[in-house]
Amino acid sequence: MSTKSPAGQATQPFWSTRYGIATTVALDNAAARSLQAYGEWAEQETTLLSALLDEGQTVLEFGGDFAAHALWMSQVVGPHGQVHLAEPRRIRFQQACANVAINGLDNVFTHPVWLGRGKGQASLASLTPLGRAGTDEKVRIATVDSLRLDALHLLKINLSHALVDTLAGAGETIRTHRPLIYARLSGLDEAQSEVEAIKALGYRVWSHVPYLYNANNHSGSDVNIFPGVVQQNVIAAPADGHFEFAERLEL
Repeated sequence: MSTKSPAGQATQPFWSTRYGIATTVALDNAAARSLQAYGEWAEQETTLLSALLDEGQTVLEFGGDFAAHALWMSQVVGPHGQVHLAEPRRIRFQQACANVAINGLDNVFTHPVWLGRGKGQASLASLTPLGRAGTDEKVRIATVDSLRLDALHLLKINLSHALVDTLAGAGETIRTHRPLIYARLSGLDEAQSEVEAIKALGYRVWSHVPYLYNANNHSGSDVNIFPGVVQQNVIAAPADGHFEFAERLEL
């Protein structure tokens, strides 16, 4: 089945991805282009995290990426687990919800909020460069602690310029549940302060630098539209725990 774009060109209304169906979206960002070209997004992240998640666990992901990873995590944690997806951007939130709904993910719970250190409202542009210039989209701010999760095994933060404030609003949750933390860093200027914020919670931190192109992608494409592009990520675990990533650089 196909529809007509405004230019009259036939387009598919859905993309077949590694973990389910995704509605088509504008190709103005890397995640969307990857889903269209490869049927997956940042698959090397899931490769690392797949060994760390188990059935019945609870995950909180901040930054929807069109629910690309929520579809995967929903399958991993199963019907007795939970995936909480926080996405502050209105259209991105609706697109993520659409993908959750059409895949029938009963164990995924969506939250239209920016996870920060307080509560209230703010313009998206004031919180992150992800806010489009010239827009005054207002987003609701909430803390991780205000979600009052009964359990948390992984806190996954996808949005840049958000990590420090997100952790500041998650102190009680982190002290209670001691989840693993996986996050994208915000660049050289902020990376040190972001890593120190994680360590201050009693965590050890290791580098993870995944390539955006996965040679074993779902679509079987050998065309690399992200040549040499990597993400600067970290994986962190409680210092008094049993997790050890000996093959990765500890920061």
